[in-house]
Amino acid sequence: MKYQTYKPYKDLASIVKFYWTLEVPFDPKNQKQKIVPDGCIEMTFNFGDKIKRYTSENDFILHPNAMVMGQRTKSYDILPVGNVDTFAICFYPVGFVNFVKSPLENLVDKETPIAELFGEAEANELERQMIQAIDTQKRIDIIETFLLKKLNERTTISNIVKSTVDTLLKTNGTTPINVILKDDISKRKQLERHFKKQIGISPKQLGKAIRLQANLHLLLNKKSETLTDIAYENEYFDQNHFIKDFKELVGVTPKEFLGNENMTLSALFYK
Repeated sequence: MKYQTYKPYKDLASIVKFYWTLEVPFDPKNQKQKIVPDGCIEMTFNFGDKIKRYTSENDFILHPNAMVMGQRTKSYDILPVGNVDTFAICFYPVGFVNFVKSPLENLVDKETPIAELFGEAEANELERQMIQAIDTQKRIDIIETFLLKKLNERTTISNIVKSTVDTLLKTNGTTPINVILKDDISKRKQLERHFKKQIGISPKQLGKAIRLQANLHLLLNKKSETLTDIAYENEYFDQNHFIKDFKELVGVTPKEFLGNENMTLSALFYK
C-alpha cells in the first residue's frame, strides 16, 4: 500500500489542503476499509479497477471514476474489486465552494460524478487529460490549471462562514458555536443557512469532524498515553464523552479502532 501527499501551488494553498495518491495491488484477502469524516471535500480520479462503497452490510454501489465526495456526516466502508490507483484533491472546508454553483448540502454523504458539477464536455476533457498524464506531477499541473481557471468564476465566501471555519480549525473543533458567535442568537440561523450552502453540513457537524481528526492524530501517533489524556487534551468533559463522540462518527470505540484490519486505510490517511 503506497500513499503519498503533495503540496498545492501557492495560489491554491488557502483552498487546497493537499493532493494525495494511493496505490494498492489487488489481494483477494483484502478486507473492507472504513473511511471516517474529516471535514473536507475531495475530488478523486480512479485509474485502477472499480471501488465498492457499501450502503449496508451486503449492498454496495460502485464509485464513479471521476467524482466529488461531499462532506461526510458518518463513516462508510469501501472495498476495491482489483488494483487501486487513485489521485485526489483534498479541499479545505471553505475550498470547494469556489469551484461550483450548486449548494454543497446537495453533495453530503454521497459521490457525485464531476460531469454533474462541471458539465459533461468539460468534465470529460479533464478526465481524459488526467488519464493520459504520464506521472503525478503532470496530473497536479493539469488539475491546478483547471482549478485556477475556475477561480475566475469565484463564489464569495460569507465572512461569518470563513471566520467560524478558521476558529474551528485553529481550536481543533473544540470551540462551541455560541462562543464563536458571542451568544448572538440572531446570527445562528444566518450561519446555519450559509454553512449548509457553502460547506455542506452544519457548524456543529464540521466541528465534530475536525475534532475527530485531532483525536485520531493523538491516538495513532501515541501522542497521549491514555484515552483520558486524549479526552482532556481535546477538551471533552470526560473520557466517556470522548468515546461516545468517537463511536458516533467512526462506528467503533477508540480501542476497537486500533489494530483493526478494517481501519488500516483510515489509519494510513490520518496518521
